[in-house]
Amino acid sequence: MCGRYAASRRPEDLVGLFGIEKWEPEETLAPDWNVAPTKEVYAVLERPLKDAESPRPVRQLRALKWGLVPSWSKTPEGAARMINARAETVHEKPSFKRAFSARRCLLPADGYYEWVTGSGERELEVEGKKKRPRKQPYFVTPADGSVFAMAGLYEFWRDRTLPDDHPSAWWVTCSVITTEAETGPLGVAPAEGPGSLADIHPRMPLMLTPDRWDTWLDPRTTDPEELRSLLAPPQEGLMRAYPVATAVSNVRNNGPDLLAELDGPELATLF
Repeated sequence: MCGRYAASRRPEDLVGLFGIEKWEPEETLAPDWNVAPTKEVYAVLERPLKDAESPRPVRQLRALKWGLVPSWSKTPEGAARMINARAETVHEKPSFKRAFSARRCLLPADGYYEWVTGSGERELEVEGKKKRPRKQPYFVTPADGSVFAMAGLYEFWRDRTLPDDHPSAWWVTCSVITTEAETGPLGVAPAEGPGSLADIHPRMPLMLTPDRWDTWLDPRTTDPEELRSLLAPPQEGLMRAYPVATAVSNVRNNGPDLLAELDGPELATLF
């Protein structure tokens, strides 16, 4: 799954990296090293510009809310539960199938966090001495330092309780597509800890490599089988993972220090 990630890239850098044609400076987001559900995040998407003479899709950098609200939903209350969409079923699930067909995006990140329960903590839980064990967080990021472009979907939702001209009448929300975690060895593994992404968690965000960006973003691509072929995981060995401080577990903590690599896990781990 993907429940927290880091996104510190400047919009100016994303514009060049993704070939952005349009972005609004007023939508600039501050660097965020602890992105949590319902926060605003950057998304790269393609759609025609409103009132433009040409109907061609234009690549844009937009600030969207993380937690997808289907267009047919009566309320936005379920958004926090719609932060992830499974690659295996995204084409058929009612909440995601329309967006999968026409509203796909990329969500740029530095990488994502995942937590592992330490062996000592698990023993205490089994013995009934601890109801909620502490977990050791790991940061997963491309080994070469490149952007982690997560496959995503976005959707529009109209708040019918507000008038048309209200600035909050329309919500634009998004979801991260996840896939089975890699079982092969990490590109760079910690000296002590997991040897593969599957050792950390059975799911992971689906990273799209640059050769898939254009087809994925183009709303004119609608063939389900062609789109599903883009959801094949990239080659193994592109990622690294390392332990970070448990401070990241508190969503109120934020700053580049959250990405600092520890010499070893703070907690006794499973490995």
